[in-house]
Amino acid sequence: MSAVTRVLFVCLGNICRSPAAEGVFLHGLEQAALTDRFVVDSAGTGGWHVGKPADARMRAAAARRGMELTSRARQLEMADLSRFDHILTMDADNLAAVQAMARRLENAGAQPHAQVEPLVRYCRRHQASEVPDPYYGGEQGFEHVFDLLEDACAGLQDALLNRR
Repeated sequence: MSAVTRVLFVCLGNICRSPAAEGVFLHGLEQAALTDRFVVDSAGTGGWHVGKPADARMRAAAARRGMELTSRARQLEMADLSRFDHILTMDADNLAAVQAMARRLENAGAQPHAQVEPLVRYCRRHQASEVPDPYYGGEQGFEHVFDLLEDACAGLQDALLNRR
């Protein structure tokens, strides 16, 4: 494994779940003084929100937990499969989209580098099959997403540090 581990979080539009996961993971790294050992980013499978900040409701939920979400939305690119070590998806649709992109890369004769998997597999306190999209719901949905992300990102951080 390289000295720096590259982690990418992926959701649908990159304005709710994946920028929040990026923020939560970065916050955990800052708390542990480990930011120099990781490159962290987020992306969406769709491009509708490219260039926009995270949803205001997600930023407010982050602020209530002492975090700031500063990333701007971007769309997942084929090169991300080679650029990152780990790509963590928020739900089954995101996972399928990233896996389909990996198959296209393989069919073109290239081997994807990234390990692609659902983020919730790293949850230790919560039982969840996905990180639900809070976009069309109320404030409690954003808080629930943060509960899941804090759990999963802590588990991910532990797993990645123990693999070194």
